[in-house]
Amino acid sequence: MDNPQPRFLGLAARTIVCHSLTYFMMGALAFHFLNYADLLSRPNSGFRPITDPWLMAGPLLQPLRGLIFALVFYPLRECLFGKKYGWLLMGWMLIALGILSTFAAPPGSIEGMIYTTVPIRFQLRGWLEIVPQALLLSALLCYWVNHPAKKWLNWVLGILFFIGMTLPILGLLTRKG
Repeated sequence: MDNPQPRFLGLAARTIVCHSLTYFMMGALAFHFLNYADLLSRPNSGFRPITDPWLMAGPLLQPLRGLIFALVFYPLRECLFGKKYGWLLMGWMLIALGILSTFAAPPGSIEGMIYTTVPIRFQLRGWLEIVPQALLLSALLCYWVNHPAKKWLNWVLGILFFIGMTLPILGLLTRKG
């Protein structure tokens, strides 16, 4: 743990990369294992069809969410980075505030379980994607920030981020219609 207190730009870049990669990875796994293709093809699912350009562009918009996360993590950096369980605290913050206790009533939140007609089992199914993503994002980001001397990590994550951003662009460019 060479320099556990990052500057904002470094933290923002790392958060953007970590969030985008974990979003892409967990989304791909959930799409396959939770059969999202079937869900998205249902007429009253409330989701855009899989061929919709906005849905395809979703991963390209994740750097903005990563930046928003960095704006929250930065003032709390002394509690999160350089601490043995800082990643767990960060993960709990994301789960508690971003999943369970949002101000809206999305499925999977406490409000969603109270105010929507979506069956609880379907709401909890979404946790299989978003809870591990929150924990993975937290663990990866804290590890990267706490070990800045591992230059290979910069390269590996940077290359994966580039690939993760390039794939949706290629998909949108080769789209028919």
